[in-house]
Amino acid sequence: MCSVVKGAKPVQQALAFTLHLRTKTAAWSCAATRSRVLYPGVHTSSRPYCSRMALGERLLFRQLFESASSTYTYLLADTQTKEAIIIDPVLETLDRDLKLVDELGVRLKLAVNTHCHADHITSTGLMKKRLPGLKSAISKFSGASADVHLSDGDKINFGKHHLSVRETPGHTDGCVTLVMGDQSMAFTGDALLIRGCGRTDFQQGCSKRLYESVHQRIFTLPDHCLIYPAHDYKGQMVSTVGEERRFNPRLTKSLEEFVEIMENLNLPKPAKIDIAVPANLVCGVHEV
Repeated sequence: MCSVVKGAKPVQQALAFTLHLRTKTAAWSCAATRSRVLYPGVHTSSRPYCSRMALGERLLFRQLFESASSTYTYLLADTQTKEAIIIDPVLETLDRDLKLVDELGVRLKLAVNTHCHADHITSTGLMKKRLPGLKSAISKFSGASADVHLSDGDKINFGKHHLSVRETPGHTDGCVTLVMGDQSMAFTGDALLIRGCGRTDFQQGCSKRLYESVHQRIFTLPDHCLIYPAHDYKGQMVSTVGEERRFNPRLTKSLEEFVEIMENLNLPKPAKIDIAVPANLVCGVHEV
């Protein structure tokens, strides 16, 4: 069960959602965070972040949101060893994320990007400068620089926990989904969104590959596995494999229907693509 605390602004509405796991030891809580200015003219979102403390597993979890690109960043840590990883950090929320890491007393060992983003610049490179010893990671097929290049089947260890890497190309060649060792959670990047999926009309996009990736590498996970995407544009925070298999309006179609849908989206290109992709190819270390 999640409880959400209202922000200070009266126009903000409380959000709540219920998450179910197949363990009696898992307890869930959500805490709202207010907007704060990080750079002149740049604000973080007032959307809540969600925290999970699986008492039996000693797992600490935070879901964080960046409003300009509607990006989710995820922080996971082992509460005993204090080892932590961060997934898809965003440049504009660097100070917020580092402050939270410090407050929680965890030690970041790896910053992972699920793919080479086109709509925002990763904070990974600058985060490494602020946290000596931190390493970066991304798929070996992304074409991007990193300390660790991930391959299918690799394990990302933090304390007694680990994430397994599943290659899920289609949005880009270098897209990966990160799955908790007990298959209770999956971080799907842009491959699978809540009731949607990543677009396939730029970078190395391929609708057929994306369809196959989702069906073969994500939809084969247990129905109760929680889906945490890299983005959401409608205020949705989490889904499940079972829900997406039943209700995703694109991926419940046949392959042929899916390809036709993707070919006729007619979306504008991401506003930051011309600066984000080159910057992310060098781990976000550039002139900012």
